[in-house]
Amino acid sequence: MSGIVTEHHFIASKSSGEVSALLTLPEEATSLYVFGHGAGAGMRHQFMDAASQRLARNGVATFRYNFPYMEAGRKVPNPAPILLKTVRSAVAAAVAFAPGLPLVAGGKSMGGRMTSHAAAAQALEGVLGLAFFGFPLHAPGRDSDQRGMHLGDVRLPMLFLQGTRDKLANLDILTPLLQAVEPQPTLHVVDGADHGFHMLKRSGRSDDEVMDEMCDLLATWVSALT
Repeated sequence: MSGIVTEHHFIASKSSGEVSALLTLPEEATSLYVFGHGAGAGMRHQFMDAASQRLARNGVATFRYNFPYMEAGRKVPNPAPILLKTVRSAVAAAVAFAPGLPLVAGGKSMGGRMTSHAAAAQALEGVLGLAFFGFPLHAPGRDSDQRGMHLGDVRLPMLFLQGTRDKLANLDILTPLLQAVEPQPTLHVVDGADHGFHMLKRSGRSDDEVMDEMCDLLATWVSALT
């Protein structure tokens, strides 16, 4: 099962204007994942594209979108209020462009964390759960759980896909943090993967194999929700 990719536009916020989005819609889609990008790479990044293609094969449509700073070609992310408004606008736009599909949201790194912050502040309408590729819990070398303290306010099923070599998420800190969250999130650890889910050659596993594993698992997790 492959997906047809169409480009769309929506208003991220009143102050930041319009941004682009890519809807990957398989013929027999069973759900829709609103998919925010990481801080340093936009919706067309190789990781975003590869994940969207694989999810489409599993019947999961994706709605990738740019945050305003990325749309404008800037490197520094917008202030948090604009990022949060963009997440909410993206969820609404996804429903408008692909109505009738069960909805989950999240993203890669920053895109995922901004989605969780938005959901913790106020429920994202229609969203049944959140899924994260490499949740960024802290800056490299600054191990802390402060950026994850809001997760207890989300109150939705959550899926965390994390690598053991991820310098932005010490698993010794993330694991007990998630154990205190209700409902209990699902944590899937990819042994040997870094923040970008790249594997060392000596691991015997390729990046493609890891991507297949994560997208299969995400699709199964979404299916259980719906």
